[in-house]
Amino acid sequence: MAKPKSSLMDKIVSLCKRKGFVFQASEIYGGIGNTYDYGPLGVELLRKVREAWWNAMVTARPDVVGLDSAIIQNPKVWETSGHVGGFSDPMVDCKKCKGRFRADNLEHASCLEKPSKRPGECDGELTEAREFNLMFKTSVGPVEGTGSMAYLRPETAQGIFLNFKNVLESARMKPPFGIAQIGKSFRNEITPGNFVFRTREFEQGEMEFFVPPAEEKQWYDFWKNERFDWYKRHGITESKLRLRDHDKDELAHYSTACADVEYEYPFGWGELEGIACRTDFDLKRHSEASGTDLVYFDPQTKEKYTPFVIEPAGGINRMALTFLIDAYEEEQLEKDVRTVLHFHPLIAPTTVAVFPLVKKDGMPEKANEIVEMLRMARFTTDYDEKAAIGRRYRRQDEVGTPFCVTVDGDTLEGDVVTVRHRDSMEQEKVKISELVGYLHNAVMAWKR
Repeated sequence: MAKPKSSLMDKIVSLCKRKGFVFQASEIYGGIGNTYDYGPLGVELLRKVREAWWNAMVTARPDVVGLDSAIIQNPKVWETSGHVGGFSDPMVDCKKCKGRFRADNLEHASCLEKPSKRPGECDGELTEAREFNLMFKTSVGPVEGTGSMAYLRPETAQGIFLNFKNVLESARMKPPFGIAQIGKSFRNEITPGNFVFRTREFEQGEMEFFVPPAEEKQWYDFWKNERFDWYKRHGITESKLRLRDHDKDELAHYSTACADVEYEYPFGWGELEGIACRTDFDLKRHSEASGTDLVYFDPQTKEKYTPFVIEPAGGINRMALTFLIDAYEEEQLEKDVRTVLHFHPLIAPTTVAVFPLVKKDGMPEKANEIVEMLRMARFTTDYDEKAAIGRRYRRQDEVGTPFCVTVDGDTLEGDVVTVRHRDSMEQEKVKISELVGYLHNAVMAWKR
């Protein structure tokens, strides 16, 4: 009987463990559900995704500034925002297998005893649905009690709203302008799963763009298209992306519009990022609850108003997973199959790998000189001298390194190296003195 082929997600999970992208958290103690650690390549991938997001959302724009708000805020923040009273999912339990599932997502869930069946199809009875609050509680101070209770933030947005006036005054901004941040959020998800697609601890890239109420529609359209195009610019296959507007019955009560950038994952279409019109709901709520005036006064028009807000928000971990899934290919060559990750060079954990052709004749020493030169030029660089050169190429292909630089006899005689391109496997001779500029140009010119 033929061995069944592994699914794409199985291959991704295996590669992540073998190559040091993602590990199960607390693995030596049996792990903890849907909680993960990021290994040497994983942290580099996350860092590159963060930098690409930050560069597009903040560094490249004159109308957006950054913020890093606290994870633990005054509990009144979450009461005012509605999270304490309404941030919940409908939950059911299976009396037989003891599984806990979201009542509104049973068609995508699997029975714990019989994974091929849906909850309730294992001869087990499901309980009545009940609401389950998603926030993690904690205690502040040395003595536990109701007065010391606090929450780990379920989103980064509220910290931005709380600092609207501070940023408005200190950074001398005026609408339309944005405040962006990247930070950890925590949600006690009932049925997290699909590897790191949905976890209880995750990192968000979120921006609140404050606009005059009359300009809401034009900025909403702008940010929908801009965020969709960002994924295409960074190498995601366009045919696997779509922009889906929410139906009216999907919208939050305070929202006038919302759209999701969705990706076709191995397990189906799923949300990659959301772009929402939050109107003036948050600023008004916090203004009323705190007694702090959070309106904007335009000194030119003499107009006073509470800005409307456009919010692009996505999970950095989910973005990284999407880049990884989309980049994965098993390429059939003449003699074997090559596993390769076609990362955009700006996303790839390692940009350049440097090899001495052999471990003698001064080649390792010269290769290490080149490594230092490239690191000084801010390339993420790896050095490898073990195994045949072809096997070293394959190792770098499998982790998505776009360029390999080989030091050989021509290097020692004429100060030229061989640059090998991951996607085409083509090789080119480049002078060492021109190598940094050559690689910079290759990164910027890259296309999927």
